[in-house]
Amino acid sequence: MTKGGLLMPNIQDHALAAGEWSLDDHPFDALDALVLSQLVYLPMEGYLDGGGSCTVEEAWGFLEANIDPEGFDRFQKKRWRLFECCAGLQRYRHWRLCDYVNQIDTEREMQFCACTYRLPGGLSCVAFRGTDLTVVGWKEDFNMCYMTVPSQHEAAEYVRRAALRTQDELLLCGHSKGGNLSVFAGATADEATAKRIRRIYVYDAPGVDEDTLGSPGYAGVSERIESYLPESSVVGMLLNYHPVYTVVEARTVGILQHDAMTWQVENGAFVTLAGVDMTGRITDEAMHAWLAGMDIEKRRLLVDTLYNVVDAAQAELVTDLATDWLESAGRMLEAIRGLDAKVKRDVVKMLHSLFSTGASEVVRQVVAALLKMRNEERNG
Repeated sequence: MTKGGLLMPNIQDHALAAGEWSLDDHPFDALDALVLSQLVYLPMEGYLDGGGSCTVEEAWGFLEANIDPEGFDRFQKKRWRLFECCAGLQRYRHWRLCDYVNQIDTEREMQFCACTYRLPGGLSCVAFRGTDLTVVGWKEDFNMCYMTVPSQHEAAEYVRRAALRTQDELLLCGHSKGGNLSVFAGATADEATAKRIRRIYVYDAPGVDEDTLGSPGYAGVSERIESYLPESSVVGMLLNYHPVYTVVEARTVGILQHDAMTWQVENGAFVTLAGVDMTGRITDEAMHAWLAGMDIEKRRLLVDTLYNVVDAAQAELVTDLATDWLESAGRMLEAIRGLDAKVKRDVVKMLHSLFSTGASEVVRQVVAALLKMRNEERNG
């Protein structure tokens, strides 16, 4: 937790510092929303998926008794510690969780998870989970480049139901894909529901499509969107994007800045910067130039072909690909050899056009970050 020899607090440090504040002392803000967008990543199947509600403190009791965090990846372990922290803090421990939903549907290529936090003072915060480690979840993310995906429709329906269940003012939040779902749900809400949305908090999320950006619904909520990106944002610069965002300093580099637990906080606010760095700008320009040169059918072909190659590895989780890499790679190579010659040429041509836009720098950083993570895991 040091940078240049100085202590650099993150969102958990902030939660500890603000732990005794009530919402009267310090109203709900973007840091609270980031906390909740991280807690929703923890699995609560078998406890809340059948309905009912509980406090954050009670949810932690279930997690501690039933979940072994040793199987978590490094990012999920940080969220685990944050949940434990919040369960012991006066500000968060009594906030109620309800309407937890987690759906993995391979046929619909959908990964969707959300829950609602009921807060004191007539506030309900809907938090959408970002992409998990399921391969189908990553496929759905890629599908966003050419279609409205099932999770977006589920998010819109979830907010509609949330508005019917309570008369509270509504807050929407999410990290990564969860932020995209928050914006989409807000932009497509009916007029009465949209008026009740106080704020939409978005953290390094891929953008929504042009039709959504240009819709009256989006125009109606756009001034209530608070969007945050790390300096070296890659994920948050993908596709179309909300044009106004705040850049946050992170204590790591490149793609690893997508981990919101590395974002810096000082005196109850994010440490902000003037703008994204060259990686973010390259990503933005490269992706927009690349997608602009492809029609919907070409985008669909690329995504489906790449997914079919990965699917040949017979992995349910992204981590499974790395766990048995030699076997996975062998199966994927066989799938590539079996591609129709024209499909293979078209896909290679599209990937070549991506690299020619300057995106090779982004790919290089992603690969370097993944190799670094793998080496750190091996070395303990």
